[in-house]
Amino acid sequence: MSDLDLRFGIVGFGAWGNCHAEAITATEGAVVHAIAAKSEATCDAARQKYPQVVATIDYRQLIRIDEIDVVDIVVPSHLHREVAVAALEAGKHVLLEKPMAITIEDCNVIVDAAKANDCLLAVGHELRLSSMWKKVKDLVEDGYIGDPQYCLVELSRKPYRHGADGWRFDIERVGNWILEEPIHFFDLARWYLAQAGNPTSIFARANSHQKGHPELQDNFSALMNFESGAYAVVTQTLSAFEHHQMAKVTGTEGAIWARWSGAQDRTLHPEFTLKAYNTKCDEVLDLTPERITGEVFELQDQMAMMVNAVRNGGELHATGEDGCWSVAMCIAAQESVDSGIPVKIMEQRS
Repeated sequence: MSDLDLRFGIVGFGAWGNCHAEAITATEGAVVHAIAAKSEATCDAARQKYPQVVATIDYRQLIRIDEIDVVDIVVPSHLHREVAVAALEAGKHVLLEKPMAITIEDCNVIVDAAKANDCLLAVGHELRLSSMWKKVKDLVEDGYIGDPQYCLVELSRKPYRHGADGWRFDIERVGNWILEEPIHFFDLARWYLAQAGNPTSIFARANSHQKGHPELQDNFSALMNFESGAYAVVTQTLSAFEHHQMAKVTGTEGAIWARWSGAQDRTLHPEFTLKAYNTKCDEVLDLTPERITGEVFELQDQMAMMVNAVRNGGELHATGEDGCWSVAMCIAAQESVDSGIPVKIMEQRS
């Protein structure tokens, strides 16, 4: 450990919290300094894997440690506001897993706490850092397809993991299932169609194969409108197998197609392809990146970006404002599913 290393405190040490710890450890200039876990048994597991850490079952004890620079929050969604606000009020920078919170009010409270305490707040939309999904964004911004008009983001995968104590299948702790994974795809759609202005309205449908649990929506599709007239389609099924994601963006002068497939979302050996077409060149280019893409790799990039942001004033991949927009889109989508009619998306504060 160097005095220049950024010291992270992790709140939450389940399956994904373990992935966060591994990503921090693999990042130059970063070190895991403390871990707050749910039980003494989990704390013991943390100490065995990382003998140097302070391990505690009380996250408040963690955020009181002066040496900690960043609090990395990987707990069930309903706890995000409580833990994030406490960390920010203690003067710690925060990396907060998605969804930022389960209500827009909670999101705004977190953003206000970051501003009031002059702390950085990054939200875990790690797909923005992907060597492939970011390449799509770069092509759009470079004007390769002209003015973007349409975006499709699709996921076909096996059912969700239950999470500790089954929290992911408890709608009171999740908020809604659209906030669980489609939130990533709403974020990508808004990101890809940034030139089209803000998203304005959404119409969504969903259903569940689980009798007695209509709130656990395995199949979900939404059509979202933007200020310019562009629109996006976000669609997902959890009633499939493995993990297969696709994105298509079309514009006035071309189109982009990207796909990613793996045995599971955290596979280290996926198959992926990116192709692009421009009407002027009238040629399909294979622009598949050489660097492997996947959420485990993007998580490491997220840690490196956080280190650079704190140490050097670098940009964040996804800000509190981005996190608020993502939650707002998901909440509007759920309202549309429940009502059966299009719903306006509440414009977020800048």
